[in-house]
Amino acid sequence: MDFFNTHVASEAFEAVRATLESTRLSEGVRVKAFEAALAEQAGLVRPAAVNSGTTALHLALVVAGVGPGDEVILPAQTFIATGLVVLMCGAKPVFADIDPTTGNLSPAGFAAAITARTKAVLPVHWGGLPCDMDEINAIAAQHGIAVCEDAAHAIGATYRGRSVGSLSRFTAFSFQAIKHVTTGDGGAIACTDQRDAQEVFRRRWFGIDRASSPMSELGEREYDLADVGYKYHLNDYCAALGLANLGDLPQRLARRRAIASEFDSAFADIPGLRLHARPHDRVSAYWLYGMRVERRLDFVRALRDRGVPSSVCHLRIDANAVFGGPFDLPHTAEFDATQINLPVHEALTAADTQRIVDAVRAGW
Repeated sequence: MDFFNTHVASEAFEAVRATLESTRLSEGVRVKAFEAALAEQAGLVRPAAVNSGTTALHLALVVAGVGPGDEVILPAQTFIATGLVVLMCGAKPVFADIDPTTGNLSPAGFAAAITARTKAVLPVHWGGLPCDMDEINAIAAQHGIAVCEDAAHAIGATYRGRSVGSLSRFTAFSFQAIKHVTTGDGGAIACTDQRDAQEVFRRRWFGIDRASSPMSELGEREYDLADVGYKYHLNDYCAALGLANLGDLPQRLARRRAIASEFDSAFADIPGLRLHARPHDRVSAYWLYGMRVERRLDFVRALRDRGVPSSVCHLRIDANAVFGGPFDLPHTAEFDATQINLPVHEALTAADTQRIVDAVRAGW
């Protein structure tokens, strides 16, 4: 039994083979088709495909105007990339506290961390459960702060009936190997503002606006670059893989949610174990199935002895020397010391899920 699963649809083999045989491998028609499918099937607004979730976050901050002297608020409960992209912009990461019942950035924690230098906020949908986005967006609007959601765990999640990828100015997704939809490595940025989207498309390919840079007779595009751009675009053979893998996402999300529901029922009454809160106004993508447990190392060892993997996935990142921490975050400290996750992917069989239930209920 694996903790994560890399899903490759059967259709992907032919799709990638056909792309390779075409020898048209860079950004082209398949990238455009993948972006169209992300919009239609997953509810992303104006998605731009890029070559990683990290570049998606970085490019979103660049287009938001984040630079030296600015501050960006984020939770410490995330992967280190969320903090590193702030440093890549020359800005300062400011870590805010979370809701310990979910692992997500709390509106109160966000509000308490705002200063005159705050330029952006990066809410992370921990494990696939959407943050309190209406409240976070309202606070951000009051202070003129750009909102860029880190939705690496959350494609297919919904918040108050709306898709993650349609809620905020920017939303960054990851299509790395063990995410719900993989392109091998890749990502996307969704933009609710048309002008932001235009900038994202321009900046992801060196800053050159292809539509306004015709080819000269000498075979070079005519342009006069005025700012820094990046080689962040996705290529066609990765897009072919992603497009094939996107087709059965609804069915695979439904399977994850069914497993999570089974676990919720089985684990509701176990001493020393607290399930994460699941607000009724949102639906998780369940990249993780999380809980908080007493004597966590004993829990991990007991499950391992019974053939069941478990993982914290990520511990708080603010303690890394590169960020100058740790910060004083009492709710994060509580969560960090007790959180653990179980497998919840669609490759689990009924026998696997029963084995997980039995292993947890046997105690530790």
